[in-house]
Amino acid sequence: MKPIPYGKQEITASDIQAVTSVLTSDYLTQGPNIKAFEDAFAAYIGARYAVAVSNGTAALHLAAMAVDVKPGDKVITTPITFAASANCVRYCGGEVVFADIDPNTYLLDINKVRALLEQHPQNTFKGIIPVDFAGYPVDMEAFRKLADEYGLWIIEDACHAPGAWFTDSKGVKQIAGNGVYADLAIYSFHPVKHIAAGEGGMITTNDEKLYKKLLTLRTHGITRNQDDFSNTLAVAAGIPGLETGAFPGWYMEMQDLGFNYRLTDFQAALGLSQLQRADEGLARRIAIARAYDEAFQHNSNVEIQQLQLKSRGFEHAYHLYVIKVADRLGLYNYLRENNIYAQVHYFPTHLMPYYREQGWNPGDFPLAEAYYGQCLSLPMYPALTTAEQQFVIDKINQFLISR
Repeated sequence: MKPIPYGKQEITASDIQAVTSVLTSDYLTQGPNIKAFEDAFAAYIGARYAVAVSNGTAALHLAAMAVDVKPGDKVITTPITFAASANCVRYCGGEVVFADIDPNTYLLDINKVRALLEQHPQNTFKGIIPVDFAGYPVDMEAFRKLADEYGLWIIEDACHAPGAWFTDSKGVKQIAGNGVYADLAIYSFHPVKHIAAGEGGMITTNDEKLYKKLLTLRTHGITRNQDDFSNTLAVAAGIPGLETGAFPGWYMEMQDLGFNYRLTDFQAALGLSQLQRADEGLARRIAIARAYDEAFQHNSNVEIQQLQLKSRGFEHAYHLYVIKVADRLGLYNYLRENNIYAQVHYFPTHLMPYYREQGWNPGDFPLAEAYYGQCLSLPMYPALTTAEQQFVIDKINQFLISR
């Protein structure tokens, strides 16, 4: 059997044609494909606005800047996530405060977050960054209610969950990142994600003010929109070319300290092409998950992610399919010996050396640490064949029987 990774991209002839078309066009960057991708992605998610950026980490950073995270601001997130979910707060000088996970869903536990908020004065915290871990949609309605009680903003890290949804208390289907309950949501287009653009990210929101701020922040804090110009001092000083009401076409203003976080046109074209197959890819991921469910749900040696929103209606996006087993290291090594490259998601962020230096220690979040001790992400990507998946299942069962 050829090597089977935990995830990988699928590139079609249409994807290649889309990129080639841009490479022979007039624009490699800052061209029309950016807006086309943004508009199509916003429509897919159901948000009013979308801003394309260079990667998911850039999306998190700009989102944190847009909600005005300042030095000393305390922000709550989960320890079971890629470090960028926390790092974006640190980039702005804020303080990351972790809360433990639900042991069944592996998501940030809203009850732990509430307890944390209740233990501190009303204005201690500024915001929450819940993560749709593995593709499981967070009940954002419940988090919004809690956030409103304490005057907090929400950035939804939906990198794992394009196409995921839950049904709110009004019976309305809410797609992850649609901006109904979160102030901002972010996505990644890394090759192992649902939509692969090489690199790339997206920020969605329904807030026009945040949208306009993001557009400026991703391009050095510079605007070319004359309606937004504020350089009245230069006008008053009589600087040539800046006469009142006569700003020339070349004029632009840096109004904030932003970054060069732009996406290229050929990446946007690839992302747009991949977006056309998003529903197809999601359906295939769900089918793969169902096969894993059937194989393991009655196996006492394997624990799978518990889908507690099922009674209300929801759809898991299955960026990852995570199991828990007692001898995780043994199974990991056995699978690698058989060319199956399962992965671990994630080492608890609070135990990374950088965050240990911030004062976090083993034992702070026992449920997250217990999860890490047993978790393993199995191969999950649309191009995974039925035969390859069965090979994975068979090898896992062989290992467990041998123990």
